[in-house]
Amino acid sequence: MVSLPAPDSRAPLALHRLTGFVLGRIGVMPALLTVGVFVLLPCLWLVWLSVLDRSGALSGENYARLIEQASYRRIFLITFRVSFETVLCCLVLGIPFASYVAKLPPRAFGLVMAAVLFPLWTSLLVRAYAWLVILQRNGLLNTWLQDWGLIDAPLPLAFNEFATVLGMTHIMLPIFLLPTISAMRSVDGNLLKASESMGASGLRTYLSVFLPLSLSGILAGTILVFVMSLGFYVTPAILGGGNVQVISMRIARSLSTYSNFGASSAIGVVLLICVFAVLGLSLLLRRRLSGGKETK
Repeated sequence: MVSLPAPDSRAPLALHRLTGFVLGRIGVMPALLTVGVFVLLPCLWLVWLSVLDRSGALSGENYARLIEQASYRRIFLITFRVSFETVLCCLVLGIPFASYVAKLPPRAFGLVMAAVLFPLWTSLLVRAYAWLVILQRNGLLNTWLQDWGLIDAPLPLAFNEFATVLGMTHIMLPIFLLPTISAMRSVDGNLLKASESMGASGLRTYLSVFLPLSLSGILAGTILVFVMSLGFYVTPAILGGGNVQVISMRIARSLSTYSNFGASSAIGVVLLICVFAVLGLSLLLRRRLSGGKETK
């Protein structure tokens, strides 16, 4: 009796893997095409404009102007300082609030999250003018303080860096809270109980166990707030009152007043490089944190 060879099971498996690979790439193609057309091409066009002078010839004068003129360096410094201060305020306000919200029962958690997300449905312009009504010299806060006899003259609360950071913190705090609360909700409660059962106090458990396990969400929220704050325009223009000049305002003035697309594009390219640098550093930091956890 002649025995037939057993069928090779590797061929269907290889065909299945090849089919999945091809279908996966085809499914991603629309997204990649959209990103290429609406993100990559405008960025490349921005880079091209930045190396052209007013006559349309290739030149590096736009970047040379950024290096030589102190006003550009000052604007970049102000932009990064305001963004950093906004991140710091979000960390100080957001981490304790997120820690409290993460422990709430489902019904209370849903109500609080609805309240957190509600400001996102309001226009930035409306929120900026609302803060202006509160902070200006004849605003609600100065009026109340004078009526109560706490101050003799109105405090300079508006049209400065303080008002700008306050308004940006109000706008960016929900953005920071979303990934932070998500990371804190995913922390295993048994680890916290184990820490307390071994004699650690509540504060020690919070600082040594809970916060380190939530670092991924905190870092993600920090990067989101910092990167988005670099491009703010409406809030600094209204609450800063022209006294807080950020990069976006300088770009708008270069286009509206001087119609200098080359200089504006160069500023945008430098800002884009800074954003990529921040994202790269954050990715490196996240890898080191995850590597440290794995080695432990």
